[in-house]
Amino acid sequence: MKHYLKLIRVPNLLFLALTQFLMWRAIVIPVSQMYGGEVFMILEIGLLIIASVFIAAGGYVINDYFDTKIDAINRPEKVIVGKLIVKENVMRFYQILTAIGVVCGLILSYMLRNTTLAFIFLAIPGLLWFYSSNYKRMFMVGNLAVAFCALLSVLIVGISAVVILQQNFDVELLYYYAPATIYTWIGGFAVFAFVLTWIREIIKDMEDERGDREVECRTMPIKWGLTNTKVFLLVLTSLTIVLLFIVGNFILPFAGKLSVFYVNIAVIAPLIVLEYLIFKAETPADFRQASTLTKIIMLMGVLYSLVFWYLV
Repeated sequence: MKHYLKLIRVPNLLFLALTQFLMWRAIVIPVSQMYGGEVFMILEIGLLIIASVFIAAGGYVINDYFDTKIDAINRPEKVIVGKLIVKENVMRFYQILTAIGVVCGLILSYMLRNTTLAFIFLAIPGLLWFYSSNYKRMFMVGNLAVAFCALLSVLIVGISAVVILQQNFDVELLYYYAPATIYTWIGGFAVFAFVLTWIREIIKDMEDERGDREVECRTMPIKWGLTNTKVFLLVLTSLTIVLLFIVGNFILPFAGKLSVFYVNIAVIAPLIVLEYLIFKAETPADFRQASTLTKIIMLMGVLYSLVFWYLV
């Protein structure tokens, strides 16, 4: 059983569930209350989280299934597929996880009578399959595919909430203005998730360059080289820092001391440290350290939702 748990990356799944819960509890509910309504979606958010977690778990499993050769070179001591669990059982495990996730997602889509949600819950497993089998070996495509899935995993909470609002309220404030505010805020978190995931995926490609090169992948470090990839990452991270500074200090409607302090200290400062780690990184262990810091920054960014909840 412990080998199956390692395959699905339990800490990552818990982070996904926490992110979606906070988007609902700390963003959707306060915003709907601000406009005089309430979004009661306990069953819906439960189905949404279950669907997302199981689909993501299936994505991790199928990624390991296709990555056995790469992992045997980069992390031979951590190889599970074909070594601790036979490949047929791994594929069966993937199918069960993905089926549960898709069914829960389709049930939610049916409850909300929304085809967009149904399309998302069908498209993401397909995207994760093609990422693992093909896209991740292509220049930039795999990185952007995973980043896009991260964006959707956040944005889908806002989509579900807006559908509920527009189906249950015909008051102008709740039909038009509340959805716009929800999309603005959750969209901001979604874009943050997209950029940080993109950065982390590139860092992971640098960490795994040796194994990727052996199986003829065309990732950014292999095609551009480590130095040019670092330059790209530093530029991307710097742009993220500048944008966050402008938004956090001048654009947020309640840019008071708590909000400004949190954005600058909990998010921007670690991003500056991340730039230093990327700049000096040479070994897989160095890149692994930078990748871990990226996950911490993502967590701190998501936890800003609690600042929003407190201030609103």
